[in-house]
Amino acid sequence: MTQLKGAVAFRNVRKSFGSFTAIPDLSLDIEPGKLVTLLGPSGCGKTTTLRMLAGLENPSDGRIFIGGDDVTRLPADRRDVSMVFQSYALFPHMTVGQNVAYGLEAGGLKVTEARKKAEEALELVGLSGMASRLPAELSGGQQQRVAVARALVLEPQVLLLDEPLSNLDARLRRKVRTDIRELQQRLGFTAVYVTHDQEEALAVSDKIVVMKDGHIAQIGTPRELYESPASDFIADFIGEANIVEGQILSVQDDLAKVELGGVVVDLASRGMKEGKAKVSLRSNALRVKSEGPGIAGTIASSAYLGDHMEYEIDGPLGRIFVVDDENEMPLHAGATVSLEVRPRGVALIPGAV
Repeated sequence: MTQLKGAVAFRNVRKSFGSFTAIPDLSLDIEPGKLVTLLGPSGCGKTTTLRMLAGLENPSDGRIFIGGDDVTRLPADRRDVSMVFQSYALFPHMTVGQNVAYGLEAGGLKVTEARKKAEEALELVGLSGMASRLPAELSGGQQQRVAVARALVLEPQVLLLDEPLSNLDARLRRKVRTDIRELQQRLGFTAVYVTHDQEEALAVSDKIVVMKDGHIAQIGTPRELYESPASDFIADFIGEANIVEGQILSVQDDLAKVELGGVVVDLASRGMKEGKAKVSLRSNALRVKSEGPGIAGTIASSAYLGDHMEYEIDGPLGRIFVVDDENEMPLHAGATVSLEVRPRGVALIPGAV
């Protein structure tokens, strides 16, 4: 295995559809052996980017590299990538083993050898002994794992996953995303994963590329994006955040004293100076108390959700959304409260005054 095997690079890639430019100018590096997620709202360009990498769309300009080789004009079947689709795309009349072996047999491998490799791939995804079943005899999660096995059996440099969990219910989605992440880490293959689900991206990724209007809005680890958003768009899109106005009173070294709704908190300055500032306030960054020091507020609405409460609270910061795990004595609309700012989940947003 060479150092570049599995590495992906986009260099000044542009993609237009007639007069509409979906991707104006994309440059991106993906390290080998990492799972990188392309995340963003509908129409942001993430699926177009994945399809260009797969060879299903040709860029209008720029170059794409896989393993150091320029694949910009290569057809999809010569790119050494495999794709897991949203719809699974399993052949219903073939057994699970035949589905997994299909690509190998189509490529000229002997049937006996292809079926042996298919069994090994099914073992990797936890489906040993199911080669003789039909897809209709499997659960949705098992069918998705068959689709992953079919892609992995080809031993691609890069595995591409296009909204792979969108057809599963919430509980099964959590299980399968854990399976995919564990498999990727165990085998060490490069994976490019597309989703619009922020929680899914946070759960599976080494790095997340957040896209907006065909541009990269921010790249970082899940923790970096959640705790240090580069813009109000990122703060609002990654997890649930209240974007509120604060006042930077002073900055010393990398620490800023910020007035927030009548209380002063210490935050990482992130290169910002004294003056007005936008602050990302995560929904779980406040503790709701009936009295005591903190940001004063009045509950506009409350909802009991079993293990936590959800509140909308009016106060000096405007109306904010708060998730509080203290639900022994729920508070109700009209109650006056004091909001204690917790150490984590609050961040200054550079350039968002």
